Amino acid sequence: MKWVTREKAKVDRIACPWLIRKFVDKNPEFLFVPPETIPRVVKDTGAIAYDAKGVELTHYKENGEERVSFDAIIKKYSLTDPALLELAKIVRGADAKIPNPPPESAGLEAVAHGFRNLSKDDFDNMRLQFPTYDALYKFCQLKVEGTQKLEYNVAQAAR
Repeated sequence: MKWVTREKAKVDRIACPWLIRKFVDKNPEFLFVPPETIPRVVKDTGAIAYDAKGVELTHYKENGEERVSFDAIIKKYSLTDPALLELAKIVRGADAKIPNPPPESAGLEAVAHGFRNLSKDDFDNMRLQFPTYDALYKFCQLKVEGTQKLEYNVAQAAR
């Protein structure tokens, strides 16, 4: 299937292709285009739009809290993996203003910003960032299993 979103991706628009490739569509084709061309691309190609204005798979509110496109895809495709739901919290905290985001969210946002500025285009950005999502997903699996426990100590981290 073809999937289309806005160009110049950072957090959610890279997390979504990772999610789609791993859990929804084993042979996806991603298109990154100027936002105003998304409706035409959908009409011309049949692509599924995500993280764009006026489409199904985009930001929404649930219980008064913002959810991101990553959440919308999880919901639409009935994905229930507990580690994936933990990863969704990290992505949400990095891409939306939510109360009490996980501490990993700040790091993900920083890394995503850096990769966006290092990469030559959105496809290179995906290539560079996908290992980050693989690692975060593994971290979330270990956390859910109870074998990963991190204690955040800002003072120690500064040393």
